[in-house]
Amino acid sequence: MKIAFIGLGNMGGGMAANLAKAGHDVRAFDLSADALAAAEAKGCTVFHDAQEACEGVDAVVSMLPNGAIVRSVYTDSVIGHAPKGAVLLDCSTIDVATAREVGQAAAKAGYLMVDAPVSGGIAAAEGGTLTFMVGGTEEGFKRAEPILNDMGKAVIHAGDAGNGQAAKICNNMLLAVQMIGTAEAFAMAQKLGLDPQTFYDISSVSSGQCWSMTSYCPVPGVGPKSPADNDYQGGFATGLMLKDLRLAMEAAETAGVAPRIGGMAKELYEAFDAAGNGARDFSAIITEYD
Repeated sequence: MKIAFIGLGNMGGGMAANLAKAGHDVRAFDLSADALAAAEAKGCTVFHDAQEACEGVDAVVSMLPNGAIVRSVYTDSVIGHAPKGAVLLDCSTIDVATAREVGQAAAKAGYLMVDAPVSGGIAAAEGGTLTFMVGGTEEGFKRAEPILNDMGKAVIHAGDAGNGQAAKICNNMLLAVQMIGTAEAFAMAQKLGLDPQTFYDISSVSSGQCWSMTSYCPVPGVGPKSPADNDYQGGFATGLMLKDLRLAMEAAETAGVAPRIGGMAKELYEAFDAAGNGARDFSAIITEYD
């Protein structure tokens, strides 16, 4: 399959490489020369113009920083330039309203489009083990599913356009809340005289068990290897978690709900980010409790 891939950052680069590895003809575009060189080394054909990359393709996949850029790329370079038979897949994490707006513009122009944000981080993007939460029509999902399967371990249809983004931001709000709770529990346990490994051995098989405890423990040397074992480098940056929490609060306001604990998590990560920790993994928030 001939696939245009737009956006070759920390996530997109690995995703594009996995599509090439799966045998697709990947036409890669990014503004970064280094990102293009890395994509070319991993089997992609590079382009210096997004419109040109989209010519004659069967699908367009994008992984971009924010909703404004997604809107601009699809309006200026994809819609009207990719063939009408191409399926469009935006894997960026953006606000629900923009995802639905771009999806409607694509549908009006005769395209099938899905929003398919991911869960899993850089390692999963490189390893092809991402989870995709997909919003769009059933027909769009069926067209997109084989492509997404070549980049991930799970592909789940969340419903209509924008629902992929809704699932992603709700999931990450829950993850932020879990991580803060896990960090506080470990800090409290240690102050009360419990060894961190002992507390892990107990809580990981008890009612306090959660993903942030058993798969992504914020304490170095405890549980499976995680960014905590690499001085909180790699993984999912605090700045990205804060971006998702802000999107969640924006969506909550639009929906007329007020997630109080989610709001507190946003405030805590805002303070942590403002203290210069934006590039550190989000689990590093445990260091606030030293």
